[in-house]
Amino acid sequence: MVRLDKINKYYRVGAHSLHVLRDVDLEIEPGEMVSIMGASGSGKSTLLNVLGILDGYERGEYWLDGTLMRDLNERKAAHYRNKFLGFVFQSFNLLPFKTAAENVALPLYYQKVPRRKRNRIAMQYLERVGLLDWAEHLPSEMSGGQKQRVAIARALIGKPRLILADEPTGALDSETSHQIMDLLTEIHQTGITMIVVTHEHDVAARTQRVIHLKDGRVEADP
Repeated sequence: MVRLDKINKYYRVGAHSLHVLRDVDLEIEPGEMVSIMGASGSGKSTLLNVLGILDGYERGEYWLDGTLMRDLNERKAAHYRNKFLGFVFQSFNLLPFKTAAENVALPLYYQKVPRRKRNRIAMQYLERVGLLDWAEHLPSEMSGGQKQRVAIARALIGKPRLILADEPTGALDSETSHQIMDLLTEIHQTGITMIVVTHEHDVAARTQRVIHLKDGRVEADP
């Protein structure tokens, strides 16, 4: 599903060049659930941005489902993101002025799905994450766990083959974190490949494989 060969990523900081990812090799099979751990500044979020086609890279190769992801214009990048990827963020990234149902339906809006159809599908996905009764509520009226469930439903609605979750439990208490990981595990069991960036060992323990990053390198990959 995912293969990285000697990926290198630099950021320009003033007159200096910061080497953030260093010769990263990584292979993730279809249907795997993998976590990425590492200290702050180890390159976890940068790696996720490269995997999510949100950021480019300077050297190496990134293959997604057998297609090389390199030098894509924004239209092509958006095409591959819509076709393959779903995103779940620590800060939920919900639009505050839209209801739960409208937030979930948003990816279908960009895919030009008619309004009535996308709203009907959004309700199905809210039901899947246990939030059908909250369809007309705004994010400000929901708890952190509820907002993350809405975000997961939004990630699922485009039927992604790979979900990228960046600290999905980082803003939640331990009990709610456990419930969100139960939900992500249940989703993974339907065959969706999942990559979870986390600093929490109990979250990583729920995944099949833990990859450790240190100073932009893969330090351990069992």
